[in-house]
Amino acid sequence: MSAFVHRFEPATRPDTRPLLLLHGTGGNENDLVPLGRAVAPGAALLAPRGQVLERGMPRFFRRLAEGVFDEEDVRRRAHELADFIDDARARYRIAAPIALGYSNGANVAAALLLLRPEVLSDAILLRAMTPLASAQPPDLAGKSVLMISGAQDPIVPPPSAVRLADLLRRGGAAVDHRVLPVGHALSNVDLTLASQSLKATPAEADVPASVKG
Repeated sequence: MSAFVHRFEPATRPDTRPLLLLHGTGGNENDLVPLGRAVAPGAALLAPRGQVLERGMPRFFRRLAEGVFDEEDVRRRAHELADFIDDARARYRIAAPIALGYSNGANVAAALLLLRPEVLSDAILLRAMTPLASAQPPDLAGKSVLMISGAQDPIVPPPSAVRLADLLRRGGAAVDHRVLPVGHALSNVDLTLASQSLKATPAEADVPASVKG
């Protein structure tokens, strides 16, 4: 198992897909657990802590300034996170998870979709922006992505969120991009939309043989 500090809660309902919970800047492996429980009751929850520290605050990759990412580090950290997901699936015997990411966690989830899409089944990206300016979309056919942006978000430029949605669509993902009249913080509407999205995603028994043992 890779060195990510993480939290895992096993499923209590067999008809749910596991969630990969990816926190925002300054969060940790516990931050999104209540959200995960609320939007997907009974689902397995896998929540790693970002390994990069910015003034003591955990993140999933480095940034050079507000909204300016170290793209070499984005790529390296995304591959490390993807390897962790593979290891966790084998250890905990879970199917490919749905990523539920907020802010920096949503951005690294987007990077996973662009660089290692096979480790995720679908994704819910809350306040995401384009993590890689020069990325080309891989084959994302069959993946569903819910993006929820804030019209008054001071951190995520609207054009960057739109570029990300377009990039994922070009790869063949079914992207539902919603823009709410809110800022960067999450709202009850985010919770409702995420829950509805998960209810529309049927659980599948896709644990590979190597994971099943």
